[in-house]
Amino acid sequence: MSIYDFQAKSLDGKELSLSKYKGDVVLIVNTASECGFTPQYKGLEELNKTYADKGLKVLGFPCDQFGHQEPGDSSQIGAFCQKNYGVDFQMFEKIDVNGENAHPLYKYLTSSAPGIMGTEAIKWNFTKFLVDRQGKVVKRYASNVEPKDIVSDIEKQLEHN
Repeated sequence: MSIYDFQAKSLDGKELSLSKYKGDVVLIVNTASECGFTPQYKGLEELNKTYADKGLKVLGFPCDQFGHQEPGDSSQIGAFCQKNYGVDFQMFEKIDVNGENAHPLYKYLTSSAPGIMGTEAIKWNFTKFLVDRQGKVVKRYASNVEPKDIVSDIEKQLEHN
């Protein structure tokens, strides 16, 4: 299995197959518009702008499971991200990342890269998963890890063809 086995709906409601990202290094992040970590959108967009031409794709998955910090619908989320952070990377429809109704992609991500003490649950918004060019999870990062702090890991993955 890899991330290529999954699909998700983009903010405009279109079903996208993640196989579209075959051969790319992918950073998958569960996002929220009203979170203390929301300013990380800026850092994620900087990664996107800096490394997109080298093969990095940043994918944002809004989630409202943590303190009701993503209350908006798809059009509100998209407008917020664009207006406040100039987000140009691929954003998806709001999903659950934990529990029975968790999106299948997130069930795969969390089982492939458990967090501290082996727990699979996502602890908070802006948990990040780095995926290699073969669609396999390389590493999981906690919410408080800033996008700029994972640059060396991203560059290392980008060097591998």
